[in-house]
Amino acid sequence: MLADEDQDALDRMSDFVEQLGHDVICTATDLAETTEAIAREDPDVSFVLVHADDQHALELVEEIVAFSSGPVIVMLGEDNENFIAKAADRGVDAFVRPTSGEAVQSTIDIALRRHSETERLAQKVQQLQTALERRSIIERAKGMLMERHELSEREAFELLRGQARASNATVVGLSADVIAGRDLTPDP
Repeated sequence: MLADEDQDALDRMSDFVEQLGHDVICTATDLAETTEAIAREDPDVSFVLVHADDQHALELVEEIVAFSSGPVIVMLGEDNENFIAKAADRGVDAFVRPTSGEAVQSTIDIALRRHSETERLAQKVQQLQTALERRSIIERAKGMLMERHELSEREAFELLRGQARASNATVVGLSADVIAGRDLTPDP
């Protein structure tokens, strides 16, 4: 996807990107059109062209980053460190001056790799957070059982595990039940 306030610039850049062997599935000139295009097409990579209105370009970056699942690349007509810093704060993945097809293609490749790595890291963080939450639930339930029934930590865990097996439940699910008030009585 390509986004810019100038349709002529979009048409020229669309031709340039297509010459690199990529399909331009949509172009957009304003925020509403950008959001609709992302919802409709979910582009692999989005470009925001910057040449006239920096504020409009920043708004486009923000909109695309918020709704797109792929990386966002800014194409600059000239060096603009102030704009790059503001775009980075809004979540842009890369920037390029389209001086050659090789420069643009390299930027696409890097942005896709970095975006993929970021997605994998986010999934790993989510998995670790979930594991910590499950562990916290089990630890809390064990503590409650230890206090209620004067059990050791190992005995409390064995009670949870044995009851979970007997009831075809998970240890974490049974632990949540214990926290919610379910009483597990140990076998004498």
